[in-house]
Amino acid sequence: MTVVKSTLPDDARRIAGQALQDTLVDLLGLSLVGKQAHWNIVGPRFRSIHLQLDEVVAAARGFADTVAERAAALGVTPDGRPETVAAAYGLPGPKEGRLRDTEVVELMVESLQEAITRLRERIAATDEPDPVTQDLLIGITAELEKQRWMFEAENQPRG
Repeated sequence: MTVVKSTLPDDARRIAGQALQDTLVDLLGLSLVGKQAHWNIVGPRFRSIHLQLDEVVAAARGFADTVAERAAALGVTPDGRPETVAAAYGLPGPKEGRLRDTEVVELMVESLQEAITRLRERIAATDEPDPVTQDLLIGITAELEKQRWMFEAENQPRG
């Protein structure tokens, strides 16, 4: 078997690799949370939130692929196996069964906020060791912040 050699020194590769792996787990988990909510949402705002969840899922899945490929390019084996994601996932998740539209909005705001907080920590950690990985994480954060804002706007009182 051949091994992909990293262009980074070992310490930098380790830091970037861990940031990428943790981000991969968060993104795969976030896509599953979004789909679970998508399938089970009920309420007067069903359609708009249902469609908005598809946007989050598509973004999370696309970014997960990009993150995994970045890790592989650095010589780090990405691990997106179900058991890995289940064991390491730490963002808020939905309850079982049907979810009111208001619950889905709150869930997505909380899940996205936690993902963003964790991404910002990884952005700081990769500043010196790997600015390329940091740049990737910054772009992901920007999109997740946009999605969080859109869900939070759904949660404002009418009036």
